[in-house]
Amino acid sequence: MLNRLGLAVVLALAVAAPGIAAPPVESGRTFQAGGATIYFEALGPAAGTPLVVVNGGPGFDHSYLHVSNVWGELAKKRPVVLYDQRGTGSSTAEKPGKLADQIEDLDALRQHLGAEKIDLLGHSWGGYLVMAYTARHPDRVRRLVIVDSAAPRWSDTVTLFKDVFPDRVEHEDSLGFAAALGDPAASADRMRNYFSMLFYDPEHRDAFLAAVTSYRYSSDVNRALNADLARFDLGPELAKFSVPTLVINGRFDANVAPSTADRIHKAISGSRFVIFEKSGHLPFFEEPAKFVQVVEELLDGR
Repeated sequence: MLNRLGLAVVLALAVAAPGIAAPPVESGRTFQAGGATIYFEALGPAAGTPLVVVNGGPGFDHSYLHVSNVWGELAKKRPVVLYDQRGTGSSTAEKPGKLADQIEDLDALRQHLGAEKIDLLGHSWGGYLVMAYTARHPDRVRRLVIVDSAAPRWSDTVTLFKDVFPDRVEHEDSLGFAAALGDPAASADRMRNYFSMLFYDPEHRDAFLAAVTSYRYSSDVNRALNADLARFDLGPELAKFSVPTLVINGRFDANVAPSTADRIHKAISGSRFVIFEKSGHLPFFEEPAKFVQVVEELLDGR
């Protein structure tokens, strides 16, 4: 979730850090859904309940998730599916769409996979989307993982950038005018500045920044969804959830403060809340072994 920048970025990433290699990916495939062509990639076996991973943004494609090997590890025991949301990356659409379109695209993916139920894992804005999907289709979700998610009411998401990184926020603001005019150097500098605020460990931060070779973003998707999300409050819906749920947050996430995750956890009866003590906004990148462990515990019913 990009609160300060107000746009969504798509990254082209190489291997990101020592010992953390991107998993092998099968050739991507596409299908048609509601005026959109949806691109997805599948890891692991064909049999079993698919774990569908929903990336952040809004407007990102899923490529940044491949900085970590956790999806390959999880795919040793089950199908793991990653996809580009409509209008981002390799997915195209006639129009950017709204929250309802995103929910129905996700359900169309479920149907295309031939799954009666799916496991869902959403990161950042993707956490909001998987909560919205579960509220709309509770009978189609077997397990739910919410990772460093935006708040059930979008505007309630707590960010800490100005308190933790006042110097970087000032630098980012200084680039706003040039970036808004389309200056590519200013835009690139602004985005790298933003990414630099997402990590606990400077080594992980530097490795991630070194791996970014280019980025794309869909401003249309970002604007359409940010405007639409202002209409909703998922808070009352969370109290109805009965699906086994894991809520995760990095202790040092300045993009989405742990207090936001704590409220989500308390709203979902019986959910488990796990703080990653050495992570910022990407715990699957900074603490991959722990991430696989706690996610597998939920998916395996332990």
